[in-house]
Order: sequence, then structure tokens, then C-alpha cells
Amino acid sequence: MPTKLVILDRDGVINFDSAQFIKSPAEWKPIPGSLEAIARLNQNGFRVVVATNQSGIGRGLFDMDTLNSIHEKMHKAVFAVGGRIDAIFYCPHTADSDCDCRKPKPGMFKRIAQTLNADLNGVPAIGDSLRDLQAGAKSGCLPMLVRTGKGEKTKTEGGLPDGTLEFADLAAAVDHILGIRKK
Repeated sequence: MPTKLVILDRDGVINFDSAQFIKSPAEWKPIPGSLEAIARLNQNGFRVVVATNQSGIGRGLFDMDTLNSIHEKMHKAVFAVGGRIDAIFYCPHTADSDCDCRKPKPGMFKRIAQTLNADLNGVPAIGDSLRDLQAGAKSGCLPMLVRTGKGEKTKTEGGLPDGTLEFADLAAAVDHILGIRKK
């Protein structure tokens, strides 16, 4: 039985994404049903963590205070519907950095495993981009693609890790994780 943990990407999974990056709390807008989906996971004993590339920091588009404010808004929004995000892990580096934490590299997932003392084998890793799924798969997670955010484009481009499951959105992925069948 995998650890009762779910790893989520942020932009395009929990909130609407932007080609210009989410640079302020005002730009952070939840995808309908995503916050409630997180709450349902919590209510069923799952810890929820976010693993997100935030190269806007490395690019100088926003600073740590702004990132913290965006995450505070997200925490409050999830809390308002009865849920919680247990931890947020992020990579502040740009794509040309030689770091191990930027997805598709597995460094952020390794840090999650170490910090939470968790075995990631079979843990759902939900994302909308190929690099989210690759980082999860390299870490033993079960990759789950949502078609929100960049998900449709990711599906069309193909090359998904073996065993990737696909869902309309986070709410549908959570229905699957919890074994809920729509009548």
C-alpha cells in the first residue's frame, strides 16, 4: 500500500496557469473544483504536498515575499473549503540552471521523500506537463495527467511515462484515487 500522500503540481493543476507566469496573489485563481478535491483527499487521510517549478524567481519576475504571498493565498483558499496543503516544495531556478530540483529532474521529489520520511513508490503525482510526470515517474510515483493547464497539449505531444493515467481535472483524478464512481 503506497504512503497516503498525493503530490500536486501547482500551476495548471490547482490554479489556472499563465504563459506570463503567476506573478502576484491577484493572478492566482483556483480551477473550479480543485480546492474541494484537495479537501476530499485530506478528509480521507491523505497528506497533500505541492511540487512546483517557479523559475519566475530566477528570472527576476517576482521575489520570495511575493511567492510566499501567493502560497499564503492558496493555503487560505484550501483551508476555507476544509482542506490543507501539508507542504510546498519549489524550484526557484531557471531552465538553464544546473540544479537537481527543477522538474523533470527528481530532486524535488527526493526532498519530499526525505522531509516527510515517505516511500514515494506508487504515490500519485498529478501534473499537467510532461516534466511533472517524468519527475514523478523517476521517483517511483504513479504519474497522473490532468487535461487542465497544459494538459491537453501534453497529451497531444505524447511521450508520457509508462502507466500514466489521464483525467479531465484534479477533481476527477481525486475521484479515481478515492475510488469514487460517478453514477
